[in-house]
Amino acid sequence: MKKRILSFALCLVLLFGLVGVPVYAEEGTTSAFSVNAPAAVLMEAETGKILYAQNENQALPPASVTKVMTLLLIMEALEKGKIAWDSTVTVSARAASMGGSQIFLEEGEQMTVEDLVKSVVIASANDAALALAEFVAGSEEAFVALMNTRAAELGMENTHFENTNGLDDTTENHIISAKDIAIMSRALIAYPEILRFSSTWMDTIRDGAFTLTNTNRLVRFYPGANGLKTGSTAKAKFCISATATRDGMTLIAVIMGAETRDIRNEEAKKLLDYGFANYGLYRREAVDMKALTVKGGVTQQVLTESEGFSAVLPKEKLSCVQSEVVLPEVLTAPITQGERLGCIAYYVDGEKIGESGIYSKAGVEKISFWVLFRHILSAFSLCE
Repeated sequence: MKKRILSFALCLVLLFGLVGVPVYAEEGTTSAFSVNAPAAVLMEAETGKILYAQNENQALPPASVTKVMTLLLIMEALEKGKIAWDSTVTVSARAASMGGSQIFLEEGEQMTVEDLVKSVVIASANDAALALAEFVAGSEEAFVALMNTRAAELGMENTHFENTNGLDDTTENHIISAKDIAIMSRALIAYPEILRFSSTWMDTIRDGAFTLTNTNRLVRFYPGANGLKTGSTAKAKFCISATATRDGMTLIAVIMGAETRDIRNEEAKKLLDYGFANYGLYRREAVDMKALTVKGGVTQQVLTESEGFSAVLPKEKLSCVQSEVVLPEVLTAPITQGERLGCIAYYVDGEKIGESGIYSKAGVEKISFWVLFRHILSAFSLCE
C-alpha cells in the first residue's frame, strides 16, 4: 500500500511539474506556452517564418510602433530619390504642436531628413515623424492614405492607420495586429541605415546641443539587439517590435498591450531567447551551375545559375538538409535570359522544405532555316 501511495504521489508531482513547463510551438499549433501580454509574435526576418504566435491577428492600438510604417515610407521615398538625406525640412505649426515624445521642434525651424529620421528612430519623436510625413506627402492626411495603401500591399490584413505617430487620445480606429507589426518591421529592417540608427544608444542633433536617448533599452542590455521601435500610451499600454541578430539570424519579437515597460521588455527577451535557443537559419548562396545542352539554337549550350535559398529549422535539423538538382538533360530553343529552367529541391527527413530556381544566364535564339542552311553549306565546303 505504501508503495502505491508513493507512486501516486510521484505521478502527481510529475503531472503538475509538466504543467508548469513552457512548451513552445510554431505558427498554427497550440501550446501551453504563453506571453504575459494580449498579443505576441516571433518572426525570423529573412524568410518571414513565424516561430511563435499568440493572438497574432487581434487588432490593437500600437502607440508609437506606428512609426515603423512612417519610417518605411520615408526610406522608400529616399530609395526612389524623391527626397535625400541632406534635404532640408521646414517645420510646420502642426508638426511643432505634437505632444508626447518629441525633440521640441519650433515652427519654421529647419532640419535635415537624416536628423529627423534619427530622431524618430532613436527618440520616437512625434514632431519629427509628422514633419517628415508632411515633407513627403504634403499633409498628414495624404501620408496616412499612403500608409494604409502600403499596409494593404504588404498583406497587413488587420491594420488601419489614422496618424503618423500613434498618439491615440483622439483616434477612433487606429489599430494593428502583432503579425502585421512583424510584417512591416521586416520590410523596414531591409534598410541597413535603420538598424544603424536603431542600434544606437545615444546620439545628438542640432550640432550636439540636443541629446537623443534610445527608448528601446534592449539595445543596451540584450546581446545582439539592434532595434527597432517601442511605444506606450494609456490606451495601447506598452508595445514593442524588438529585433536582434545572432549567428546570422535576425528575429523580430512583437509584444502588444503589456501592463508595464518591464513586462514588455522581459516578454520580448523571452521570445528572442526561445528563438535563438531553438532555431537556426539554413542558407545556401546563389551559385553558377553547369551548362546545359540546347537543341535547335544558334548556340549549343546555355550557362545557368541558381538563386539563393534559406529556411528556418530546429537547430538539430540544420545538418540534415539534403538537396536534389532537377534539370532537363536537353533544352529546346528559344530560351530567354533569366528563364527558369529547373530547381534545387531541399528536403529534411524526406519532407520537402522548399526549392530555389535555376535560371539561364543568357538567351539562346532558335536557329532559322537559312542560318542552318549556311552552316550545312559551310560544313560541305570544308569537306571538299
